[in-house]
Amino acid sequence: MTAPRLLRSCLLAALSAVLIASAAVAPARAEPADARAVTFSDTFDGPVGGGVDSSKWQIETGDNVNNHERQFYTPGTDNAALDGQGHLVITARRENPNNYQCWYGRCEYTSARLNTAGKFTAQYGHVEARMKVPRGQGMWPAFWMLGNDLGQVGWPDSGEIDIMENVGYEPSTVHGTIHGPGYFGSGGIGAAYSLPNGQAFADGYHTFAVDWAPDSITWSVDGNVYQRRTPADLGGRAWVFNKPFFLIMNLAVGGYWPGDPDGSTVFPQQLVVDHVSVTTSDSPTGTAIRGLAGKCVDVAGASSANGAPVQLYDCNGTGAQRWTVGSDGTIRALGKCLDVTGNGTADGSTVQLWDCTGGPNQRWIVTGARDIVNPQADKCLDVTGNNSANGTRLQIWTCSGGANQKWTVG
Repeated sequence: MTAPRLLRSCLLAALSAVLIASAAVAPARAEPADARAVTFSDTFDGPVGGGVDSSKWQIETGDNVNNHERQFYTPGTDNAALDGQGHLVITARRENPNNYQCWYGRCEYTSARLNTAGKFTAQYGHVEARMKVPRGQGMWPAFWMLGNDLGQVGWPDSGEIDIMENVGYEPSTVHGTIHGPGYFGSGGIGAAYSLPNGQAFADGYHTFAVDWAPDSITWSVDGNVYQRRTPADLGGRAWVFNKPFFLIMNLAVGGYWPGDPDGSTVFPQQLVVDHVSVTTSDSPTGTAIRGLAGKCVDVAGASSANGAPVQLYDCNGTGAQRWTVGSDGTIRALGKCLDVTGNGTADGSTVQLWDCTGGPNQRWIVTGARDIVNPQADKCLDVTGNNSANGTRLQIWTCSGGANQKWTVG
């Protein structure tokens, strides 16, 4: 969460202890390059008033002096419960029946915060949540991640990826941000996304996501990409995002960034979560990548030779069209990698098949908007000349949103 955002010392110590203990029991889930699909999914099915799945989530408790938030995060189902219709409801209330104490005295508000520390970590993939945020001055919902080495290196060296944050005084806008050593708190690196025509995020459900690959993170809202960050954005500071992270979602009340609730704020307020998922597209057999005119990405002549052209062709299910989209950022077929010829970054640089080298010209991101992006060039996989004829060579080109740059994997 943006601002100076450390947990209060007691909470940080408790969470660090969990992380250290879990690391001692089992290794963090850093996936090898040849891993199969890794999936985390929670659709929050269960009875009205039930709690979250304790095999997936733990509930944090306490307050947060560092952000000057006003809420106390409670245990159990007091402020985080299922609604019986496939949603988790995190509720912020202006009440304190248990006489919780906060940094400023008797707490004025209660809410909830959940994380997957010690239960699930991800390293790369598509991370998303479909949510309906609350409304009102002082509300601060967030869906975010922290580096799983938090207990060893501390924050911000652990890294933080904010997938979605909203502050109540900006009802039409959400923010995506990264934090790390030398770029944290108000110095975090990010961007905002706003709905058109003054629509408010609280009026309906929206899907907030990142597509995360080695040396690249891309943010989207409802499939609309609005920023991409790579090490080139850090001015020489350390990129600390090529390692496992755990998930967090919470609803804060007040704090430095959103400001405190005022007389216009109506309570209770709710962050309603429809689903959370983390997916990668690794597959042992590969899958088709379909694009313009419903045709497939194809290796010319089914040749596995270095330099074999990659083209558009009628889908036929052969090995020349079965691609594995890996959590290591590669796209592979016939045992080799999709490669930008000559390490090119200019518009019109062709793509080919080549021995996998780990180079930046072989790294790709498949976004929620169906772009396939080479982060080094910051360009999209493109059908040359928008020509759907069999044999049309594929290239990279400045991302335009055109049909010749839209791809469906699987």
